[in-house]
Amino acid sequence: MHIIGFAASFRRSSGVRAATVLGAICLSLAMAASGQVLPSPINIVAIGGSNTAGWGVGSQNAYPAQLQAMLKAKGYNAHVTGAGVSFQTTSGMLQRIDSAVPAGTSIVILQPGGNDLRFFGSKKRRAANIAAMVRRMHARNIKAIVFDNAIVPRGYFQWDGIHFTIKGHALVASRLMQDVTAPVTPPETKAQAPQTSVTTGAQQE
Repeated sequence: MHIIGFAASFRRSSGVRAATVLGAICLSLAMAASGQVLPSPINIVAIGGSNTAGWGVGSQNAYPAQLQAMLKAKGYNAHVTGAGVSFQTTSGMLQRIDSAVPAGTSIVILQPGGNDLRFFGSKKRRAANIAAMVRRMHARNIKAIVFDNAIVPRGYFQWDGIHFTIKGHALVASRLMQDVTAPVTPPETKAQAPQTSVTTGAQQE
């Protein structure tokens, strides 16, 4: 009786394991067929001024939050941190970028804005600061995306002509989505030299 009971229990246990494995395989096949993505976690930090902080629209509507929502909707395991500080110049960004970008970050979005020229800085210093930040990210094997604002049409700015509307932030997030997803590499190739993507344009904040 004990032997029979053990055999029956073994068959049930084996059946459960087989069903679990089969279910996992079917789930993976179904997700692949539907185009869902199962990547490694993507940790992104957006460094910038008041647009990155969400001036006039709130951080929940700013492009970092909208980018995270877009990535997750496409199946990416992504977390986007908005590290914008209003009124900050690229000199301030350079001073804090190491502490603002924690270990484990995959991609940094750098939105230098126009505060350098607005607050009596120079184009030369601005360019040097941007280059220095990109070098620091490369030294840490982090992909850097440098993004200025000309991709946003005038109708997508608030009354001041400097800060994006909610629709403007959505447009920025959509554009950045292409740059963010393009360089994502499998874990085994992640040690390769990082790339820099540049979206150029005007120099609003």
